[in-house]
Amino acid sequence: MAKTPATKKTPTAAAAKKTAAPKVTAAKTPAVAKAPARKTAAARAAVVPPGDRIVAPAVAAAPSIAPAPAPAPAPAPAPAPAPAPALASAPAPERAQSSTQTTDRRHGSPRPPEHPTGEDGRVRAVVDAVMPNVDNGRFPVKRVAGDTVHVVAHCFTDGHDVPRVMLRWRAADQPDSAAHEVPMKLKFNDIWEADFAPPAVGPYIYSVVCWVDSFASWRHEMARRVDPEDIRIAAQVGAIEIAGAAARAAGDDRTMLESWARDIEAAAKVPDGDAHALKALTLDEPLTEIVSRYPDRSLETRYPVDFPLYADRQRANFSTWYELFPRSASPEPGRHGTFKDVETRLPAIAAMGFDVLYLPPIHPIGRVNRKGRNNALVAEPDDVGSPWAIGSAEGGHKSIHPQLGTAEDFRHLVAAAAEAGIEIALDIAFQCAPDHPYVKEHPSWFKWRPDGTVQYAENPPKKYQDIYPFNFESEDWRGLWAELKSVIDHWIGEGVKIFRVDNPHTKAFPFWEWAIGEIKREHPDAIFLAEAFTRPKVMHRLAKVGFTQSYTYFTWRNTKEELEEYFTELSSGLGCEYFRPNVWPNTPDILHEQIQGGEASVYMARLVLAATLAATYGMYGPVYELRNHLPRHHGSEEYLDSEKYQLRTWNHDDPESLAPFIARVNRIRRDNPALHDNRSLRFLPIDNDQLIAYAKASPDGDNVIVTVVNLDPHNVQSGWVGLDAESIGVEPGHEFQMHDLLSNQRFQWQGSHHYVSLDPHSVPAHIFVVRRRSRDERDFDYFQ
Repeated sequence: MAKTPATKKTPTAAAAKKTAAPKVTAAKTPAVAKAPARKTAAARAAVVPPGDRIVAPAVAAAPSIAPAPAPAPAPAPAPAPAPAPALASAPAPERAQSSTQTTDRRHGSPRPPEHPTGEDGRVRAVVDAVMPNVDNGRFPVKRVAGDTVHVVAHCFTDGHDVPRVMLRWRAADQPDSAAHEVPMKLKFNDIWEADFAPPAVGPYIYSVVCWVDSFASWRHEMARRVDPEDIRIAAQVGAIEIAGAAARAAGDDRTMLESWARDIEAAAKVPDGDAHALKALTLDEPLTEIVSRYPDRSLETRYPVDFPLYADRQRANFSTWYELFPRSASPEPGRHGTFKDVETRLPAIAAMGFDVLYLPPIHPIGRVNRKGRNNALVAEPDDVGSPWAIGSAEGGHKSIHPQLGTAEDFRHLVAAAAEAGIEIALDIAFQCAPDHPYVKEHPSWFKWRPDGTVQYAENPPKKYQDIYPFNFESEDWRGLWAELKSVIDHWIGEGVKIFRVDNPHTKAFPFWEWAIGEIKREHPDAIFLAEAFTRPKVMHRLAKVGFTQSYTYFTWRNTKEELEEYFTELSSGLGCEYFRPNVWPNTPDILHEQIQGGEASVYMARLVLAATLAATYGMYGPVYELRNHLPRHHGSEEYLDSEKYQLRTWNHDDPESLAPFIARVNRIRRDNPALHDNRSLRFLPIDNDQLIAYAKASPDGDNVIVTVVNLDPHNVQSGWVGLDAESIGVEPGHEFQMHDLLSNQRFQWQGSHHYVSLDPHSVPAHIFVVRRRSRDERDFDYFQ
């Protein structure tokens, strides 16, 4: 259909110490709740506002949603308060009015103030920030299984002592005790960093802990000491530290550390002993490494939030989509297409390099208020209607349009596509035709107007009389939620794991968070694409609540400035941790005015931009492939004779088809890992606003792709591209080869500025792969 425009804290040794500490008797004060402990995702879900109470899918079980008349699921109870610490916190209002010290009523002497968080006042390490995160852990960060997750934390302590920092990570269904620990390294300015790689698809948890390393702090000072007497005294302190580590160790490590502590203690007590030899003994590197394995972490600090992360499969991050209407797959004009007709198209679609075949709704189409050709309000008897007007006497969202085939035919199509390396993606459109069975069976799921009719879909001045939206404020919302989720469950049962969701922004956010979370608990490899051309914050919320990929504004970004600004935001802005763009140069609803001229140069340039700027892109296939470009009327972005309202027949043997060019571009995408992700994108300076240049690199830096596109569809454009050789791993002053994968031409470049010229009437773009060294005679056998 037409779119709108553009926690409870894990007990630690520190906690054990607190309970063992002697209590300080104080004047009796009113009972107060302890400051909040570290929250797990499940505990956070219990305290979020009512509209946000559906748990993020990557962390904990979502609330149970059962069909009416079952009662509403109660919010999870708040964590029970932990035992009060030895130094109890005063009530917040009293604390705000009190001085920094209070007086013990028995002795009249000042006593220490309560720790502001209720924690042990001896805890000195600070974890001030952890990144990446989405809304401080409210929603999961997104990655791909096997990819590196780079974590940065701001950690420090008072004074000159040495902090030690650990990154902890685990699968979400594992206990905290099973977490892996990775030492974080100091970068600069109290910024620490470390990496981990989630090994499999599914949800994960990561956090950061920090403590003051008393042994490392002692050793740091010891290395600077020069006075013999200072060295002897400090050595005795060190012996105590080492003995403490020995008590925490076992086996050979314990034996070696105990022996080392005794040796240091004995040497330190020798009058007039060799201070330099003693210092060298205390700084023994191999033994120091053993001590580091057994730190005293009783006073460690843990960031108060455990951060969720979801690791998807690779296709969630890198995929190439082709959309077609099955009913227009017939090669015979006037005959309704079938699933078997779609099967005959699979080899050609695979040859063009697409790995996702997206089908608009395949369900029975309503007859009441059916739209005619070109969205006419009155349909002719043979008009087929819009596939998005779902439901009729033949069935609803779990049924198949009889003219497309049977359920067995659909399963055969799914299997045949898989053999060709293609996954079938289905459209999920949660709306109904007036004669959908739901309207009679569940009238409370719809909004009723005072005249006794159901409110149809509108986006004034547009009206969709053939579509009834669901009412997500229905008293029977639980029943509605359960039924809609069961629709997705049904098609997963038929072999589908990828879903393009129509207009998800017109449905309740909590529903999506719950439904997607529930589905991904059983099917962690499921992929959901949000087809929402709406306001940015709404699009981002959909990505946060669970959608794997998101449509973008690419269609309306055409100038160099617009493209650079927008794709910089997508690749490196705050949203890049959770918002995965899926860019489309056209859709059945969007025929942008730039491609309404039908020039091959425009279609080729927009294809290259989509395929190289974004790791995932798609096209409304036959229409783009054959450059069908006429709008319904001047100023419209709707296609004339749109497949949305009528059958079409496509001549895929047309010699003007872009299929060979599409295949070449998609083969380049497949063969170059640099194009499989968005994070490395950087725009290159070029002194012509009609030319845009950018580079991408694989994570290991071995594969570098440089793309230059002529944005002028009519004229040759040239300019100088700024590309520093060192930035692509080439030694300064050395030549390197730029191999244009589109034209198969090779160019020798040297220095930092390089001339390019592009004729839009041949090929309007370069897609260069960097060859860092040209081969010479020494690379061949006959030179030996």
